[in-house]
Amino acid sequence: MDAELRRLSGVVGQALLERKVMLATAESCTGGWVASVITATAGSSQWYERGFVTYSNAAKIDMLGVAESTLADAGAVSEATAAEMAEGALAHSRASVSVAITGIAGPSGGSPGKPVGTVCFAWCRAEQAAVSETCHFHGDREQIRRQAVVQALQGLLARLPARD
Repeated sequence: MDAELRRLSGVVGQALLERKVMLATAESCTGGWVASVITATAGSSQWYERGFVTYSNAAKIDMLGVAESTLADAGAVSEATAAEMAEGALAHSRASVSVAITGIAGPSGGSPGKPVGTVCFAWCRAEQAAVSETCHFHGDREQIRRQAVVQALQGLLARLPARD
């Protein structure tokens, strides 16, 4: 793991510890990379509860409760799907904050409306609606996925509740 990801994971961990909250992740295009970065951090069991890798639509439905209608209407790569993934991660865990990622890392799979590099994120806190955003990253598959991991963790930090 590179130094930036190591540092970012440590900052996230410290912030979660200070707030006494546990994190759950729901990942598609990153294939568990966020969970890998987190669990490479010593002591992460104190602030990381579990992760879901839901690459297929069926997994998103079965493991996270994403609605079939959401996938049909908005697509797997959409803020609506990311939001349902984040909410599902909380509903199917003991965590109180979550992050979800779904996107098109390439090199194929893009379309004019959703080109390669389109990645949708959602962050959710217990008993609140998810907040979502879409980013457009550039580079090869590995670069896009890495940028998504960084964005997911930075977005989590920006959306954590204030300290007690």
